[in-house]
Amino acid sequence: MARTIEKKPIRWRLWLNIALGCVALLVVMYTARQVRRFAVTDPRFTLASPGARLPGLSSDGVVYASVSRVMGTFNGDFGRSVFLMPIAERRRRLLAIDWVEDASIARIWPNRVAVHIKERTPVAFVNLPEPRGTGSRVLLIDGEGVLLEQPAHSHFTFPVLSGVSEEQSEIARRQCVHAMLQLMDDLGGLGKDISEVNAETPDNLIVIMQIEGRALELVMGNRNYFRRLQNFLDHYPEIQRHSGNARAFDLRLDDRVTAGARTR
Repeated sequence: MARTIEKKPIRWRLWLNIALGCVALLVVMYTARQVRRFAVTDPRFTLASPGARLPGLSSDGVVYASVSRVMGTFNGDFGRSVFLMPIAERRRRLLAIDWVEDASIARIWPNRVAVHIKERTPVAFVNLPEPRGTGSRVLLIDGEGVLLEQPAHSHFTFPVLSGVSEEQSEIARRQCVHAMLQLMDDLGGLGKDISEVNAETPDNLIVIMQIEGRALELVMGNRNYFRRLQNFLDHYPEIQRHSGNARAFDLRLDDRVTAGARTR
């Protein structure tokens, strides 16, 4: 007996839905292309140069960073649509500028760009030797160990942080800075007469302090800074009588003060 082969009915609804979906996708792609073309070619979205009557780029937060370098980062964007600006790349270039710790860039409809700069905060001076022993130069250093050029007409009052160098890694400098900041924070008002902190060995800090017109070198160790210094100041007249002209003192033993050369 012959077998009858039944033909499956064509699923017209399924294929119709697929066709409609493809058409919708093409429409969306075409529309997106046209919108993008409009956004990058229409003059209403063009970033005006700084010399224009209504400049298209504004920035805030710049105090010590180079304004020309900040603005120069966007030289290739003036006269073009703001939607063509590579935001991530421009931010990366801003972060490479001295004094810039963080930066954000925002497009503002229809043709403006706003830049916000967060500058680094210096906490100490550093005195670095020039190459080939031709002298020295004074820089600033922030809390993360980043060395900063002194801006013109700046008036900072910080202690000098010694024991750091350009050859050190940023991590090593950061350890030195954090040790100094911990000391100064612990000392509070007692730290106002400290002119230098040597953090070459971060767990054994040495300070230069002005006491009664004399510059004294005090070995502070790595803890109990306030108590050790207060104890030294309370007994300084007696210490001075017994130590003569000594200008270096070791304060690391909480029950005594030792006069003499610096101790590591």
